[in-house]
Amino acid sequence: MIRTDRDGAVLTVWLDNPPYNFLTGEIMTALADLLTSLEGDDSVRAVIFTSAVEDVFVSHYDVAEILEGAQASPITLTRRKAAAALHASRAADRLPGAQAALARAGAGGIADLRRYHEVCRRMRNSDKVFVAALNGRTLGGGCELALSCDIRLMADGPYEIGQPEILVGIIPGGGGTQLLTRVLGAARALELCLEGAPITPARARDIGLVHRLVTPAALQNEAHRTAARLARRSPVAVAALKRAVYEGGSESLDRGMHTERTGFLETSSIETAKRAMARYLEEIREVDRDGRDLATFIADRLPRWIEGSVVEF
Repeated sequence: MIRTDRDGAVLTVWLDNPPYNFLTGEIMTALADLLTSLEGDDSVRAVIFTSAVEDVFVSHYDVAEILEGAQASPITLTRRKAAAALHASRAADRLPGAQAALARAGAGGIADLRRYHEVCRRMRNSDKVFVAALNGRTLGGGCELALSCDIRLMADGPYEIGQPEILVGIIPGGGGTQLLTRVLGAARALELCLEGAPITPARARDIGLVHRLVTPAALQNEAHRTAARLARRSPVAVAALKRAVYEGGSESLDRGMHTERTGFLETSSIETAKRAMARYLEEIREVDRDGRDLATFIADRLPRWIEGSVVEF
């Protein structure tokens, strides 16, 4: 249900589960396997997630699978029992055959939920840039998958994006409450999740849920241009930036500043960064020797650096 295309340092992942492009346990397993393969592939610097289904990125996670997991449970889970079940599932990871035993006991849905979270966590922790190219309807688990990407582009049209889970009596389970809070703030996140009503692409852009709107015809090209540009950034710096924003930004200011300082010291110590800084300083010295205007020089060079970086990382 997924297929991939490679173009240089950019890998495009097409979700292909027509007609509604529901996310399923099978798709999440395939994405987990893909992320495992990418961890050892330094030649891939950016990944685009998009859809092979017209006008639909992801309708939502397959509700039939969620219901099956809920009905398989022999008990109604209180908050305390749910926490204990999650703890048991984590512990079962360390014992051969234990997850299969939990599945037979009706707890298979817990492992599926944890797999979804693990996929999204690994995307955020990766040294690769993830770009979501949202070509249409993006609801529920699809919105959460998009939120786990670093850059979100959406087609401008009669589409919708949001978290409608409360309309069937549940809450987001793929990180929606936490990711929306970090992206939009608590007030807007709570409103979106309480209402359950999707919003338009224009509204999503205005509140910061997506970064940019693109015409449907131009979406894939714009996503590829964005991914190719960001693929030229230092992977060490990409990983450090994501760690500082995603982890440090959720901690106290002191701890967040420590995360940033650590990343700064790490990135400034690598040889490619030293070469880039030395190259920049040499160009500045040339400006001084030639008596040129520094502002004009930077205005001329900056677009080239943005597209191609000062040196090759």
